[in-house]
Amino acid sequence: MKHLVLAAGLLGATAAYADTPELIVYTYDSFVSDWGPGPAVEKAFEATCGCDLKLVGAGDGAALLARVKLEGARSDADVVLGLDTNLTAAAKETGLFADHSVSADYALPFAWEDATFAPYDWGYFAFVHKADAVAPKNFGELAASDLKIVIQDPRSSTPGLGLLMWVKAAYGDKAPEVWDGLADNVLTVTKGWSEAYGLFLEGEADMVLSYTTSPAYHLIAEEDDSKAAAVFDEGHYMQVEVAGKLANSDQPELADQFLAFMVSDAFQSVIPTTNWMYPAVTPADGLPKGFETLVSPEKSLLLSEGEAAALRDVALDEWLTALSR
Repeated sequence: MKHLVLAAGLLGATAAYADTPELIVYTYDSFVSDWGPGPAVEKAFEATCGCDLKLVGAGDGAALLARVKLEGARSDADVVLGLDTNLTAAAKETGLFADHSVSADYALPFAWEDATFAPYDWGYFAFVHKADAVAPKNFGELAASDLKIVIQDPRSSTPGLGLLMWVKAAYGDKAPEVWDGLADNVLTVTKGWSEAYGLFLEGEADMVLSYTTSPAYHLIAEEDDSKAAAVFDEGHYMQVEVAGKLANSDQPELADQFLAFMVSDAFQSVIPTTNWMYPAVTPADGLPKGFETLVSPEKSLLLSEGEAAALRDVALDEWLTALSR
């Protein structure tokens, strides 16, 4: 009898598990890491959705789109979280994404109008360095210096692609000359952000491509004020990270629920001290103490998604040509 009761219990548990809907979200590796937003987001959303949220790390940001394009309509993903405005035009061209119904009081520096993708955080790209070191004030000074930098591959990483757009937005047709000057400063190019930042922390390079918000991590999480972001007088390129649902999702209502949750306080309050970016919607308690110490660029640079799409291949060729010499 005990065996029959046990078997019945196991069958009941299996049936209950089978009835639990599963939502699969593709995102970048650092998002799902132990120190990233993933664990807290998963716990909070599952407490409200009655579902099983599976956050799948798929490389760095730019690699997400490549994976979804490769899988096409057969993709298991319901939501993709981690693209940015440099990739949204290319993502829409695939026809794989559906419109969203998200509405929020965004705290972005500009009005957000995109029917397909909704933002969840934003920030400015910057080169992070030791605070006691003299930092260059622009790309020209960096190129003229002996400083070694670590950057990310624009073919797999959104920061890497953001750097190409930064140079292109600031210098236009003179971008190839800027890259020619910077080529000797590039110590190495990594596949993603985590590898690059790790090399910097290990002392392998003087500076690393990251964000103006990166020093907040060291200040808040480690009580360490030894890192700073260099302010460039050409301005700083902005990144807005977004999420969208797949048109062929077998859980469209649950995907919509997740996107709505993404702009809620439960999600947004996690972003500043896990993803170390500015939240797309200001949390009820405001930004954490320490964010007020961050540098704020006097000039913001951002290409429209159409401009970014049109310039991407050209900028990539300029970058490859300079670094291959």
